[in-house]
Order: sequence, then structure tokens, then C-alpha cells
Amino acid sequence: MGANMPIYEFECGECGERFEELASSSEAGGTCPSCGSREARRLFSPVSPPGRRPRGAKVRSGEAQRREREAARGERLAETKRKRAEGEL
Repeated sequence: MGANMPIYEFECGECGERFEELASSSEAGGTCPSCGSREARRLFSPVSPPGRRPRGAKVRSGEAQRREREAARGERLAETKRKRAEGEL
């Protein structure tokens, strides 16, 4: 069984393409899949500890955003129905 190899992110010095590659920690750079150059440098990729979730208003899942849109739509429809029933529209 082979040794565990992490995925590293590289940036090509020739064309600027960013790519990920399985590589040993001693490997200096990868080969660019776009132009084939060996002038790729490994980028620093920060990681989050397991179980840590970002917080804040800007960090929401697509499902949460969809639920919010549907709730707002439902409220608008209810308001329109109420106004029609009262003869305001």
C-alpha cells in the first residue's frame, strides 16, 4: 500500500494557470496541465480545523438562501391576497 500523498495547489509561472495535484511534500513543483511547463510553484493553502464552520451573514448555504427566498415570496403572495380580499387592488 502506498504512502498518503496530500493534494497541493500549484500556479504555473508561464501561463498563470492554477491547478491541484497529488504530490509528495518533497516535490518542488508540478507540470502545468494547460501549457506543460515545469515552472509551476506550490501555493500556500490554509485549511480549517475539522468541525469548524464559517459564520456570518455572507456565509450561507444555497439551501438556506432558497428557503429565505421562498419564505419572502410566500409573504408577498399572502399580502397580495389580503389586499385583493379587502378590495385595495
